[in-house]
Amino acid sequence: MATLDVIFAKASLGRQMRAVPPKLNEQGHVRLLQARHPLIDPQQVVPSTLWLGEEFTTLVITGPNTGGKTVTLKTVGLLSLMAQAGLQIPAAYGSELAIFDEVFADIGDEQSIEQSLSTFSSHMTNIVEILRNVTPRSLALFDELGAGTDPTEGAALAMSILNHLLEMKVTTMATTHYSELKVFALGTPGVENASVEFNVETLRPTYRLSIGVPGKSNAFEISRKLGLPEFLIKDAGERLSKDAVRFEDVIANAEYHRQIAEKERELAEQAHIETQKLRDEAEKLQRELAARRETELRKAKDEARKLLQKAQRESEQIISDLKKSRSTGMKEHELHEMRAKLQDAIDANSEQIAKDEVGSVPTELKVGDTVLLVNLNTKATVLTVPDGKGECTVQAGALKLKANMADMRTALPDKPEKPRGRQPARGNGGGSGAYVSVSARAVETECDVRGMNLEEALLAVDMFLDGAVLNKLSQVYIIHGKGTGILRNGIQQHLKKHPAIKSFRLGKYGEGEDGVTVATLK
Repeated sequence: MATLDVIFAKASLGRQMRAVPPKLNEQGHVRLLQARHPLIDPQQVVPSTLWLGEEFTTLVITGPNTGGKTVTLKTVGLLSLMAQAGLQIPAAYGSELAIFDEVFADIGDEQSIEQSLSTFSSHMTNIVEILRNVTPRSLALFDELGAGTDPTEGAALAMSILNHLLEMKVTTMATTHYSELKVFALGTPGVENASVEFNVETLRPTYRLSIGVPGKSNAFEISRKLGLPEFLIKDAGERLSKDAVRFEDVIANAEYHRQIAEKERELAEQAHIETQKLRDEAEKLQRELAARRETELRKAKDEARKLLQKAQRESEQIISDLKKSRSTGMKEHELHEMRAKLQDAIDANSEQIAKDEVGSVPTELKVGDTVLLVNLNTKATVLTVPDGKGECTVQAGALKLKANMADMRTALPDKPEKPRGRQPARGNGGGSGAYVSVSARAVETECDVRGMNLEEALLAVDMFLDGAVLNKLSQVYIIHGKGTGILRNGIQQHLKKHPAIKSFRLGKYGEGEDGVTVATLK
């Protein structure tokens, strides 16, 4: 029961602190992300991000009093012990802590009148005990190392202690006001400076920790704000050595530029987030446009199919009327009127389909692109790339001309047509397309269906035979090629049942032989 109670208590505490489980290692690496001291009000605590144990094993934290140096030491020590006790820690995901054999800390003023121990003696007693027991797997925390005695001697002792721990590779953190320790951290490999910020204008600390930048004590500025006479501050400044003044100015300058860089980083991060948001919106819009374009294209194809079906029905009806007219003795001019009516219906449907294939004004063109010339209402092929004025050479049929991009629209290329007209040898290459027209001037005696499937071929043959009947042809040639014989057999089976066919046969030598069927009309 006690074990279960402890487990649930740990979980309850972790939830209350919004804590996370840290990664653990045995190499002395510490990496805390947005770490918070668990005893400070969560609404007021300023999270700290720090790391040590990899590039450097010793971290020297400087800055003014009440700036948060001691709280940083306590946070690292307390979170390390919490992790080793199986507790979650108040930090961000990705935080990492080491498993230490001991956590040594010299924090606070332990002077005792009863034991006749001064502040320095108290600190030194703790430090001696720490140095006697520390190992490379330990964590050592020192608050105001070397304080309580002569500054020169105290700084020298502090550097000696830190150097000894550095050589032992002990993970160490120390706070100080000594400029000598700042210089020591700057010039010693394995030792790194850190600082806590302080707002001189408001005389308030910001509690923000910065790795890599030594802090400035700001004693003169704080004294000035608190009302210390200016002549005393000026006299104190003159008593500082030039090197000390120069070093403090360098620190102040570095801190100033660090704060500027931090603000610029925040602005860059905001810009990055905004750019990411705009990119996501653009990608979403692009997907919506692609889906809409697909829908419109599918709708256009459906409309085109309906138009073709309508044209086919109308043509079949007119052809049927024309066939009936033979028995009723319809006059020649009436036949011509019906032919013209059929041709107008076909042209109207063809124009509508062509409009569905036309796009917008082209923004760029390359040689070989197909465009619609608006002024001529005809398709053309681009022969040259547009010049600076947007003009290029195009070819529309046999005509070459100059045209401007503003007078063009993007268009789909025409499907390759079979050459028209009689060829010297049918069936072995050459032949004409299945051209259907009710005009006597455009009559064809050949129908080339090579490359089509059987369904397409039968449709083309029916339209071709209707035109042949209208033009009173007695014999026609259907070019289907030799191939596997599927087209030949399918077409011949169809011709057996066609009412307009009297007889048919395979082509002879010079007519295309097995690649051509010669049909005789009634």
